[in-house]
Parts: sequence; C-alpha cells; structure tokens
Amino acid sequence: MSDGLRVDPYRAFNFLITLIDSTSVLSAAVSSIQTVAQGGFSECSGLEMSLDIEEYREGGNNGTLLRFPSRTKWGNLRFKRGIAISDDLWNWHYSFAIGQVRRRDGVVVLQDEQHNPVKVWSFSRGLPVKWTGPAMNAMQNQVAIEEIEIAHEGLKLL
Repeated sequence: MSDGLRVDPYRAFNFLITLIDSTSVLSAAVSSIQTVAQGGFSECSGLEMSLDIEEYREGGNNGTLLRFPSRTKWGNLRFKRGIAISDDLWNWHYSFAIGQVRRRDGVVVLQDEQHNPVKVWSFSRGLPVKWTGPAMNAMQNQVAIEEIEIAHEGLKLL
C-alpha cells in the first residue's frame, strides 16, 4: 500500500570516479572518495553485468530445453572527460604499451542533490584497453574530450 510519498529516482549527472593502484586497499579509497576523486568526468558508461547460459536438451524429453547459468561477464567501463593539464589517463594507458603493467581498482559513486553518496560501484584489477583523444575541428567551439576504456575483473555494488 502506498503511503503517499513519492520518491524520485536519482539523477545520473552527479557522480565521482576514482582510480587507485590495485595494490591499495579499496576500502581506504571509498572512505576518502571526496578528496581523491579523479575529477572532471563528463560521462561514465559500461556499468554492465551479464550471465552466459548453457542450454541442455534432456534425453527423452524433446519438448523441453533446460537452461543453466555458466559464467558472469562484465562490460568494459568507458569514462570521458575534458582534457586539462593532467596526462594521468594517457600515462596509465601508455605504461601498458611499454610493458610497465599497473592495474587499477576503482569506484564510481552516484550522488544525490546534496552530494551525498547513494550508490557506489567498485571494480577490480582494471586495465586500460583503449584511450581516445579529442576530435578536433577548427569550425566548432567544443571542449576537447578524452576517453578511456577499462576492462576489469569484476563489478560490485557496495
């Protein structure tokens, strides 16, 4: 039964993203999220989880197809932000190209209107699989945007 109170969904534009070395303790990052946010991201996508299904036809029962869960897959995360002075995303991706592998854990925090965390997703052992620089056009007046795509080994809702 409804008590007459309407609860609006959270708005998707108020979020923070933090990346930390995988050797760090993730809980420390979550507790200090307000001070170490990777700042300035304009878009976050790829918070996805899907489950593969194995199908099995039982002998003697031709009309039934049994389905069983097999493995969980995680979508790649994609973060976009305006290019500023910091080259941290480029440097992280480039370090993999020259053999200096340094995975990162991270958190994505959805906030309410008062900037209080309402949902926190953490991902583990992220590695940058693609960095995209800005599309530049002298005929337009747009912000230069960089994008990083991160493959990871698991997503949790904390």
